[in-house]
Amino acid sequence: MTDLWTPAALESATGGTLHGAPRPIGGASIDTRTLEPGDLFFAIRGEARDGHDFVRAALEKGAGAAVVAQSRAEELSAYGPVLAVPETSDDPVLDAMRAIGTAARARTSAAIVAVTGSVGKTGTKEALRHVFGAQGETHASVASYNNHWGVPLTLARMPESARFGVFEIGMNHAAEILPLVAQVRPDVALITTVEPVHIEHFPSLSAIADAKGEIFSGLAPGGVAVINRDNPNFSRMLAHAHASKAGRVITFGEHESADVRAHRILTRPDISVVDATVMGLAVTYQLGTPGRHVAMNSLGVLACVHALGADLARAALSLAGLKPPVGRGERTALRIADGDAYLVDESYNANPASIRASLATLSGIDTGGKGRRIAVLGDMKELGEAGERLHRELADAVRANGIDLVFTAGPLMRHLFEALPMESRGTAAPTADELIDAVVATLRPGDAVMVKGSNSMRMVRIVEAVKARYALPPDQREASLQAVR
Repeated sequence: MTDLWTPAALESATGGTLHGAPRPIGGASIDTRTLEPGDLFFAIRGEARDGHDFVRAALEKGAGAAVVAQSRAEELSAYGPVLAVPETSDDPVLDAMRAIGTAARARTSAAIVAVTGSVGKTGTKEALRHVFGAQGETHASVASYNNHWGVPLTLARMPESARFGVFEIGMNHAAEILPLVAQVRPDVALITTVEPVHIEHFPSLSAIADAKGEIFSGLAPGGVAVINRDNPNFSRMLAHAHASKAGRVITFGEHESADVRAHRILTRPDISVVDATVMGLAVTYQLGTPGRHVAMNSLGVLACVHALGADLARAALSLAGLKPPVGRGERTALRIADGDAYLVDESYNANPASIRASLATLSGIDTGGKGRRIAVLGDMKELGEAGERLHRELADAVRANGIDLVFTAGPLMRHLFEALPMESRGTAAPTADELIDAVVATLRPGDAVMVKGSNSMRMVRIVEAVKARYALPPDQREASLQAVR
């Protein structure tokens, strides 16, 4: 296997000096818990811990080398090879990681896509990874590595041999996307949608659209901007695209003028079928991940495929094998007493738009006339003064989607709970842990239960408890899931 980075390339990129001979480097890491032998360990300074305190552990675990501040090099080189980098800021190792990421971008000939949006970033990134991965070596962000350290780390991990690169770029304040997309320099940049997420940090929804529009600032000259035509802030995003180096704009959605347009979306509990036109070409395809919101984002995926000149038919065909990421719609078949039930894990994160989308998906699950559709919802964070109202207004979506029972965790979701009729109320609790027993005890054969909330609410604890009590053995799950399609 070809080394990801040679000693000479590391020194050239960072202006640093190697102390000791590094082992062959095949990856990059900032976390000793997930570090693999051969990883280049970056001792960056986090909010609570200094990575230099973990250099010894990283080297003992087999790191190829550790990147450290010059003033710590002599001390830490006793444990193994280190790359000492100049101390030009408060976190010189993060600077070095950015420099290595810049070098990775400069040396690659891969076609690069960058994705942002209020909702659907990670799912869309995974869909792009999936479709491009079927057509060539594809490098993409891990999990939601989309911030000031996640983006340069993903770049630093990119092999020179990659044919495609897919990068997720996030933000919760204005101007955060600018330096990240400047590092990535995508050939194609996609905005999934603009919604009131992180609204406490912005004066308006239009300001969020402006912040998302920053992604077009980093486009390579002549690059392609991909925009959701259905979003009310379309014109604002389009203005950012026109102000950039983009040579072309491709739109997607159900709008009659969309370049990639859905004419029909048929949803089922475990799949969706889409009839669309892509730049005038009729395409019908199946999605292995259910949900109308996923189907809409798949249009953006096909727009990116077209923009890069990849095989559109092959991409559409491969979408049938797309599965939801953990915590973002993963399905689990349950056995309760002598009957089947169904768990939808949406516990990774939440905002008003994604909860409404998840409730719509839950409403499409066939419970056989006997089971109930149950939503277990945790607080949505970073909504500012609008928080109480936005939680309370979810009652409309609960009613519209025929949700039978709602359990809530957190003080903000209490406002939704109190806005519901008595017959729709399950239990309200201050935390997810305090809700576990009530949720587990209420489930019965035929039920479909969906769990969702902001990350900090730890709604995954409820998912884990339900799985521990009721999940079928893996060899029986697929047959059971097929039965509810």
